[in-house]
Amino acid sequence: ALKAGEQMTAENLLAATLIASANDACRALADHLAGDQIRFVQQMNLRARQLGMFKTHFSNACGHDAPQHFSSARDLALLAHALMQHSQALELSRQAERRIATVDGRRSFVLKNTNALIGRYDGAQGLKTGRTALAGNCLVALAQRGQTKVLLVLLKGKNRWWDAVDVLDLAFARATPSR
Repeated sequence: ALKAGEQMTAENLLAATLIASANDACRALADHLAGDQIRFVQQMNLRARQLGMFKTHFSNACGHDAPQHFSSARDLALLAHALMQHSQALELSRQAERRIATVDGRRSFVLKNTNALIGRYDGAQGLKTGRTALAGNCLVALAQRGQTKVLLVLLKGKNRWWDAVDVLDLAFARATPSR
């Protein structure tokens, strides 16, 4: 956990957010980018509308359960497609492990990917895991085999990892090779 006064690069905060679902890094990144969480959430909601995410409203930067904080599987797929346009975010989300350090080098952290598919499922590329009491176990997963890409959005998963494997396997089995 980050301590008050510690400084990290924005890249390391993004890595901690995407790889390890680190809420402290997410909050620090929001504060860095917008000045505070309120302004960042306003920017998130504006961007959501621009992406056509009309069944989404953010109340906080990190996805915690809160009044008026909601989304749909379709909207999360739209967000994932937007994220997939950023090679740095994709590269980070597919890393099984990464070491980051504070700017002064006094403390370092080993991030372990919260996505159990990374390194275990053929073609797993990332994207993001999440869990809250109300939303349950959630997963936005990207996998690629050959030219076929599959994006999975799983909300309130009872058995998130096995369900994800089953759905991804089914999608790859039914995919027609692109010509």
